Amino acid sequence: MRKASVLVLCLYIVLPAAIASAEEIVLDLDPAQTEIHFALADVLHTVHGAFSLKRGTIHFDPETAKAGGEVVVDVPSGASGSRPRDRKMHKDVLESDHFPEAVFTPDRVDGHFAAEGISELEVHGLFQIHGAAHDLTFHAHVETKGDHLTATLRSELPYTEWGIKNPSTLFLRCSDKVVLDIQTTAKTRMHAVQESKH
Repeated sequence: MRKASVLVLCLYIVLPAAIASAEEIVLDLDPAQTEIHFALADVLHTVHGAFSLKRGTIHFDPETAKAGGEVVVDVPSGASGSRPRDRKMHKDVLESDHFPEAVFTPDRVDGHFAAEGISELEVHGLFQIHGAAHDLTFHAHVETKGDHLTATLRSELPYTEWGIKNPSTLFLRCSDKVVLDIQTTAKTRMHAVQESKH
């Protein structure tokens, strides 16, 4: 009875502080191998342009779908091939001088991640742009080979709902949504995560 009591006491003390180890997959995005494209339709044609990536790291646990990290876009780098149009975009629409970064912070990755081969995933998170954060989900087509990964992500941004000005003029009407496509190459690594079980 004494031994049993000691064992129960030890378990009572140890179990609340028990440590469970798990592994997260960490993706370090390479700005030199990342392309961020946007497409904005109007009544005559579609305007295409691009932004540069400042930095980006995404980590997620395939078992729980929980994710973290951040992808930081250099807003002043945005260009569509027309200087007058880009000046208007930065001054009147994006206000790049005041909001020089757009940041996507993932919090969940849904779908089965294949350690080798092709995965179709949904990456949900918050997109901070123009001084406010908004829920956003990217569909991701991912191909993994060894410790390298290539991914294509796409989402449609309802920017006018977010309070960002529509660049339409009297004679030119633009869509109130912009399509964002990201192509990136990343190196994958594993990171041990420790969680306390109570």
